[in-house]
Amino acid sequence: MSPLRIGVLAYPGCFASEVFGVPDLLSMARHVAAAQGAVQPSYEVSVVSPRRRVIASGGSAVDVSAVRPVDVLIVPGFELSPALDLDATLASLRPEVESIRSQAASGTAVVSICVGTFLLAEAGLLGGREATTSWLFADRFARRYADVRLRSESLVVTDGGVTTTAAFSAMYDFALQFIREHDGPRVARSTARIALVDDARSTQAPYVDSELVPTAGKEFSLSVKRWLDQHLGTRYDLPGLAQEFHVSTRTMLRRFGDETGRTPLAYLQSARVRRAGHLLETTDRTVASIAADVGYRDPGAFSDIFVRHTGRRPREYRATFRRRHDHDGAARRTET
Repeated sequence: MSPLRIGVLAYPGCFASEVFGVPDLLSMARHVAAAQGAVQPSYEVSVVSPRRRVIASGGSAVDVSAVRPVDVLIVPGFELSPALDLDATLASLRPEVESIRSQAASGTAVVSICVGTFLLAEAGLLGGREATTSWLFADRFARRYADVRLRSESLVVTDGGVTTTAAFSAMYDFALQFIREHDGPRVARSTARIALVDDARSTQAPYVDSELVPTAGKEFSLSVKRWLDQHLGTRYDLPGLAQEFHVSTRTMLRRFGDETGRTPLAYLQSARVRRAGHLLETTDRTVASIAADVGYRDPGAFSDIFVRHTGRRPREYRATFRRRHDHDGAARRTET
């Protein structure tokens, strides 16, 4: 079989690491596959652009070749800061948007990394489809592209031949999934071990920091969130919550939903999981005790909700993230 032709679309301001991250991991997989008996290379990678010259984010020049037919087109993300004029940026990338649209129309599978999702949406590839993107910009994406069914907690989403990934390192989650599908689980597992990449992640939820999410124009939902944060252990009561803010239950659901894209109960569950995760990382308390602290009398029900949000059982989460916390604490003590 001929190797899969993979093109990475480089463009002004894109992250250079996201241009080369997936190809580099595929190169490792190629060596692993060869060592395990593969006779031919699985992938043929090129960096392409509709432009002759590309300067990536940070001023790095990227060598490119002309856009050509490929089997898979990968679209990296770009430097999306709060002050960035997104309309102007996307307008300046019309040649890239046209290339994406043209490749998709010819049957090419298209993949975005991080906020490269914005370019796929501009190309019209995501209307009515499920997608994900960086959690930090998920609200901004949802407001701009209301016809996209955004799964903001997911790391990798594929719908109808179009794949989107979460922030930055999720390119490796996609690459490992891709290797698993084309070279088999053994090659993917060995590649992950060699590269020191986690091959068991399923969600970006454990990494979300709500304090970093832009909040302009969300005063009502912010007040509701603060109240819920202060009453994590209290039984959820929608009529009582609505009464607390002097609105009807219908108005509570509508206003909170308009500003956040979800219900107060969904936020409360994620806040409880976030608090529980912190306690699992920083204390030796039992899972049952932590579950009760965040409002769950049944540890089994708490465990199920925790898995749904983080992709890990509470004890597994503690084993993974407690090690990192202990290491960071030791490092700080050494410095002082």
